[in-house]
Amino acid sequence: MIEFKDVGVRRDGRELFAGASFQLHPGHKVGLTGNNGTGKSTLFALLLTRMGTGDTEVTLDKGEVSIPDSWHVAHMAQEVGATTQTAIDYVLSGDEQWYEINASLNDLSSVSDEQIGILHQQFDEIDGYRTPTKAAQIMAGLGFNTSQHELPVEGFSGGWRMRLNLAKTLMSRADLMLLDEPTNHLDLDAILWLETWINAFTGLVIVISHDQAFLDATVGHILHVEQQKITLYTGNYQQFIHTRHERMAQQQQAFEKQEATKAHLDDFIRRFRAKASKAKQAQSRIKQLERMAELSPMMADNPFSFRFYEPANMSSPLIELTKADIGYSDTPLLYNANVQVTPDTRLGLLGMNGAGKSTLIKALVGELGVLSGTYRVSDTIKLGYFNQHQMDVLDAAATPLQMMRRLAGKTSDAELRSFLGSFDFRGDRIDTPSELFSGGERARLTLALIVWQRPNVLVLDEPTNHLDLQMRQALTIALQGFQGAVVLVSHDRELIANVCDELFLVHDGQIDEFDGDISDYGKWLAEKRKQENSTDKSSSKKKNKKESKKFVSRETFNSQASNKAPTVSSKKKATEPALSKEEQRKQAAEQRKLTAPVRRDIANTEKTLAKIADKLAALEEKLADTGLYEESRKSDLLVLLNEQTALQQQHSDNEDTLLQSMTTLEEMEAGFE
Repeated sequence: MIEFKDVGVRRDGRELFAGASFQLHPGHKVGLTGNNGTGKSTLFALLLTRMGTGDTEVTLDKGEVSIPDSWHVAHMAQEVGATTQTAIDYVLSGDEQWYEINASLNDLSSVSDEQIGILHQQFDEIDGYRTPTKAAQIMAGLGFNTSQHELPVEGFSGGWRMRLNLAKTLMSRADLMLLDEPTNHLDLDAILWLETWINAFTGLVIVISHDQAFLDATVGHILHVEQQKITLYTGNYQQFIHTRHERMAQQQQAFEKQEATKAHLDDFIRRFRAKASKAKQAQSRIKQLERMAELSPMMADNPFSFRFYEPANMSSPLIELTKADIGYSDTPLLYNANVQVTPDTRLGLLGMNGAGKSTLIKALVGELGVLSGTYRVSDTIKLGYFNQHQMDVLDAAATPLQMMRRLAGKTSDAELRSFLGSFDFRGDRIDTPSELFSGGERARLTLALIVWQRPNVLVLDEPTNHLDLQMRQALTIALQGFQGAVVLVSHDRELIANVCDELFLVHDGQIDEFDGDISDYGKWLAEKRKQENSTDKSSSKKKNKKESKKFVSRETFNSQASNKAPTVSSKKKATEPALSKEEQRKQAAEQRKLTAPVRRDIANTEKTLAKIADKLAALEEKLADTGLYEESRKSDLLVLLNEQTALQQQHSDNEDTLLQSMTTLEEMEAGFE
């Protein structure tokens, strides 16, 4: 296990941790959370330093950190350099033990006959023959197709290199895995695959992520960094939020009680300190004050408090695509697209990586012309368009205040500073050139510039990629109160579920309304993957035979050990005699008895789902109250949103349970045939 005992760490003259103590055990899945700058990356760097790896050395000022000497760590770095190494080879290098043995077996010039036997034995012990298949499966899960395996790493964009880096990390035979924002460059289908992978991993995982749904689906503990303290909570992120709010409420009550006690003691000391008869009692109260532990008042948690302005005017439709073919260089990627954006549109776009979601977005905003069909926009349209490109083209030399001044005309500096403060640009950050900003700060500044321009249509392509949990929460609340149209592409399921009223699926060149919610989309993806895996199985076997020269295969080892080809025998299934009607009735009764527990589970789960659905419907009625989105009722809204998220998670969990039970029943019934 990993154990921190009274750990204190200072960096650049600033105290990050003081008296940190906790234990993490093998098999734990831990979410590391905390505001930016509280020390999450430093905690990772400290663990890497103690395990003799990492680029940044962190030393302890106090306490001790214990990690088993035999443990191996895998860390997902944030940068991947350009290299001519092929993608599949780069991913395989994550399994250092396999990579070293495989290299030796492919170059036997300096290896003795005795060593060859030892290498093959080691290769067999680590199940090395299946390692290339494992690498291909990880790459497929993260969105790579087989045609990309032999491409050089330097040929991929930055986001795809990060996926390769994640794949390399997942290939490691690690006891401890440190993942820093692994979902930042993933789309939703890759995130859902990663959740499954993490849940199946047997070692200890510590993950930094701003994706609440991802944390809820993967972790069973939260390690929270706040005010130089590190607190370990049991449960997923939603449970952590609930527990922490309870602690904060208790802390606030204790603080208020302590302040009242202090005031009473101060008043006694002030009144009686000079009186000889009361001097001893006054001194006693002074010492009592000195002994009292300082409690901090509950602080407002979220520094972001922006909202979208009401649009000036709108007509309907605002954007319209009719029978449109959309693509590049006269080659359509999407066919016969029919999309209408009206003032009350709240549309989420779903689809696998490469299906054409961003292509559709570009057509809707006019960046990409249609190849056929019609594209119309209203004269009243005022577009707010967010994508990665908008962040990248910010004036690097300009400060937030300077960029706002270009848009704001005669608006006073005080008003602009107040507006920027709602996006947490305060103090020196308002006058800092944007080239010095982090990805999250650039994203917030881009959103601030969009909000100021009072759009009536928001087209958002992955707006949360660089945003932390607090900013995502603020963006969700702001979008819920926005009175214009919204078209959204996002891998953040919480954002889609809380903002979008309808979902469109982009798949196989078509755009169709998706009949279901975001959890249903996860099931749709799983079914599609299952179909693709069964279709590709035969062609994959043929491909593996062709690639046997590069990676040592079991067939290669067998040919070195023996010249005789193995023989395979087949047995015909014996014909079973027909059963009498009485025997059939008895068999049917026995089958019903065996399947009864599963059927009961299905019935109970369906009842639970119905109850949760009723609660969600009641919540939606409450959330429809427009007065709820006023600034004064922000706390009420947050409570309802948290309750809605918890119920949605319960609904999703129970649906998964129902699906598993129904699958079990089908398998049992099939076994009786």
